[in-house]
Amino acid sequence: VNLQAVTSWVGIARLFAILLSCISFSLVASTGNFGGPYGTWCMFSWCFCFAVTVLVVLLELLEFYPKLPLSWDDFTSAFSMLAALMIFTSSVVFPSTFISSPCSSSSCMRQAAATAMSCLCFLAYAFEVGLTRAKPGDISSFLSTVPGLLKVFEAYVACLIFSLLDSYGSEAGLQWCVAVYSICFIVTLLIIIFTIGRCLSYMPCPLEKVLVAYNALAMVMYLTAIILWPLYSFHNKSRPNPCNKDCPWNKHLGVTFLTIFNFLAYLVDMVYSTRMVFI
Repeated sequence: VNLQAVTSWVGIARLFAILLSCISFSLVASTGNFGGPYGTWCMFSWCFCFAVTVLVVLLELLEFYPKLPLSWDDFTSAFSMLAALMIFTSSVVFPSTFISSPCSSSSCMRQAAATAMSCLCFLAYAFEVGLTRAKPGDISSFLSTVPGLLKVFEAYVACLIFSLLDSYGSEAGLQWCVAVYSICFIVTLLIIIFTIGRCLSYMPCPLEKVLVAYNALAMVMYLTAIILWPLYSFHNKSRPNPCNKDCPWNKHLGVTFLTIFNFLAYLVDMVYSTRMVFI
């Protein structure tokens, strides 16, 4: 038994994440009010992060993880980043969807408490990311470096974009934007999977330089999407009144902001990767 798995700062952060995510989904489940796609997503996020974190702690506690055919450090770094993003999204989506003012009923109080626990759970995962992130000059796993963590962020934001895509018609500009989101998501996801599976070392090419070139290409592709998506989505189209949370106009606006976020992520990714490779 490796007690370091639960007594180190990383282990303590994971134990807090397990406890807080369990409290979050338990409180929401007790209300019985989590229907619809947004409630289902929030419940899935809390339960998924709880289950995987329990598995991670058990594998490290019993020292079974060296027997797995994967890069454990890359896996745990990628998961902690993904969990932080999922819990953060749930902490924003759940109260904005299910909590209304004034909040006076016992059901609403439990929902508010679940939101507070979810925010603390996000801080626990963010703390773990900060503890496991590679420091400058360290020799460590790729996904624990800034470019590696950004890869997880880029893939996750692309998933959020896909969740908001309802219709993009026959407009060539919108179809190009969807192609940009899809191509960059697939390549980024493959990089993450191959890194965790220890497959990148078998590639017959200078991998670091290939990643720099890919980041530059993805940044340029997202730059075109930043221009074309709002141009084709909002040209001669005013915001309808009323426009609820399922309004296509609001979804297109969300895609616009997420596109900008991913463009900035690929820009920072390219800068860091260039410094790591050439400087």
